[in-house]
Amino acid sequence: MARDLAPEVERLLQNRDPNTKKKAALCSIRIVRKVPDLAENFMSAAASLLKEKHHGVLISAVQLCTELCKASTEALEYLRKNCLEGLVRILRDVSNSSYAPEYDVAGITDPFLHIRVLKLMRTLGQGDADCSEYINDILAQVSTKTESNKNAGNAILYECVETIMGIEATSGLRVLAINILGRFLSNRDNNIRYVALNMLMKAIAVDTQAVQRHRATILECVKDADVSIRKRALELVYLLVNDTNVKPLTKELVDYLEVSDQDFKEDLTAKICSIVEKFSQDKLWYLDQMFRVLSLAGNYVKDDVWHALVVLMSNASELQGYSVRSLYKALLACGEQESLVRVAVWCIGEYGEMLVNNISMLDMEEPITVTESDAVDAVEVVLKRYSADVTTRAMCLVSLLKLSSRFPPTSERIKEIVAQNKGNTVLELQQRSIEFSSIIQRHQSIKSSLLERMPVLDEANYLVKRAASTQATVSSVKSAPAVTPGGQPKLPNGVAKPPAAPLADLLDLSSDDTPVTTSAPTTAPNDFLQDLLGIDLTDSSPAGGAPSTSTDILMDLLSIGSTPVQNGPPTSNFIPPGIETKPVAVTPQVVDLLDGLSSSTPLPDENAAYPTITAFQSATLRITFSFKKQPRKPQETTINATFTNLATTTFTDFVFQAAVPKFIQLRLDPASSSTLPASGNGSVTQSLSVTNNQHGQKPLAMRIRMSYKVNGEDRLEQGQISNFPAGL
Repeated sequence: MARDLAPEVERLLQNRDPNTKKKAALCSIRIVRKVPDLAENFMSAAASLLKEKHHGVLISAVQLCTELCKASTEALEYLRKNCLEGLVRILRDVSNSSYAPEYDVAGITDPFLHIRVLKLMRTLGQGDADCSEYINDILAQVSTKTESNKNAGNAILYECVETIMGIEATSGLRVLAINILGRFLSNRDNNIRYVALNMLMKAIAVDTQAVQRHRATILECVKDADVSIRKRALELVYLLVNDTNVKPLTKELVDYLEVSDQDFKEDLTAKICSIVEKFSQDKLWYLDQMFRVLSLAGNYVKDDVWHALVVLMSNASELQGYSVRSLYKALLACGEQESLVRVAVWCIGEYGEMLVNNISMLDMEEPITVTESDAVDAVEVVLKRYSADVTTRAMCLVSLLKLSSRFPPTSERIKEIVAQNKGNTVLELQQRSIEFSSIIQRHQSIKSSLLERMPVLDEANYLVKRAASTQATVSSVKSAPAVTPGGQPKLPNGVAKPPAAPLADLLDLSSDDTPVTTSAPTTAPNDFLQDLLGIDLTDSSPAGGAPSTSTDILMDLLSIGSTPVQNGPPTSNFIPPGIETKPVAVTPQVVDLLDGLSSSTPLPDENAAYPTITAFQSATLRITFSFKKQPRKPQETTINATFTNLATTTFTDFVFQAAVPKFIQLRLDPASSSTLPASGNGSVTQSLSVTNNQHGQKPLAMRIRMSYKVNGEDRLEQGQISNFPAGL
């Protein structure tokens, strides 16, 4: 229908009656929208309509020209050549015209026509330097002559600014436009201020320096009573920050943070932290600003922000003393700010001796008097504070554990404080309390090395991981906790209980049942530190190498439960250096074991014969397993273990221990002997009864540890077995 009627509508555009022309122009707009191919039919008629005197016809003609520009590039070029002069004439006439009651709005002649013409000028001048130059003068004239004391005048001025920013205008004209927006910011009308802030955010990409001149006014808008204006002004301030003005702007924002509304603190805190991190060149200034933000709005600081602060303090050795003293004072004054409390507690635990002894004092600092007991008091108060969450309390326990090594005279008092959580209903706190009490009471010889300062954290690596995590969060539809390569959520301080991992299942450390053994996986010391803080410190040592002495001791210390079932007297946990184990049939990586746990296995034939396997072999010891099934009980298996000494020296006090996942029940019978003859001249046997409660769904898996003595010296070997025959 549009195609059929287009010629008739085009003819009516030439009618003598203004109302008919206006109606025909409006109809032409709808035809062009429905059939853009017909745009070229109306180009000439639309241009001729711009010579009319009737404002109704002019507004319709201008709108038709605007639609033609959108519909066809050819029409756009045609109108640039044939319409600019007419548009400039229309705008000049309505700007300079005397009072006309028919078109007057608040003392301004036809502001609607003004705005339509300015929008069309913006369309024509965009990306075209010649057109832009032609309309520069009339834009400057309208911008300077229009009164801003009426809403109609402000509407025209705003459209002028939009047009100036949208075309290839001169720098002087852009400064004029930005100054108009600056005047808008002083207007009492909230809507005018809001649109001015919106436009300034676009203008900052065009002329940053001109926008910077209005920085003080924009900062005042951050303190506005209207929340929409506050948020928009804050975003604009963030865009205005650069290396030269970062310090004064940050000071203004931090000062306002102290008196800002609670609803606005979160946005303001996030922007301040982002500014400080992005533009900080001076570590001391960065620390001062972050400490103040933590003191004023610590409850609104995101976890990744204070994690980054911890990483920076770890790398700034010359400022660690200043940091711990500043945080201690802030903790006493603002103990209700959660993120401040966490950072302060961590810092006191790591650098407590610097706090007490005023180590690494800066010139601007004044010495403070803090006793060892005062430092412990500060952490104890936080631990017992009712509002402290699990993460904060867990960090307090870690801090107290470290202070027991830093301040030996307070060790007994700390032991009592830590022991108070042994019956805590929160499993995480209960477990830490039990483990840490064990370290304080029974392992004085290794406590100092175990609880030494954390190694310097890799700042660059952390920032890369943080950026990747942020990007993943932005791109995902639903936010989820960042996941480490091991598959567990990266949580603050590692205190939130993640889904039961196969490794934890295997070790059964968190089970309410009594574990069969207290063996634990070979883990680098850094993994323990990672658990304490929740920051990745992955050790790059190759898998399958010599077991770490401190690692095995640490894993033994952190085991909980009753005394393990074993076939001889308990042995010392000390592992002399130089013992290298080379497992043959043992999978060195937990990942392989986990893959096996998730696979399904077919149901076995009860009468099937299972091959004997070499479960473990090193340079000094070989273990073989043979299997026997119980009739009509496919889930039960009897394993006969044979231990052979490959060394030239007899092993005494031989003890075999094993750990299995939660879905497996294990019972160890006594071994035939606790002495292994040298050079394979005889062997020791031991029977294991295994019940697989998920038979047919998950195969057997086991972690083993063997301790013995060679010429009176304690030795320890361990590994994990995942090569059980199918069907067990």
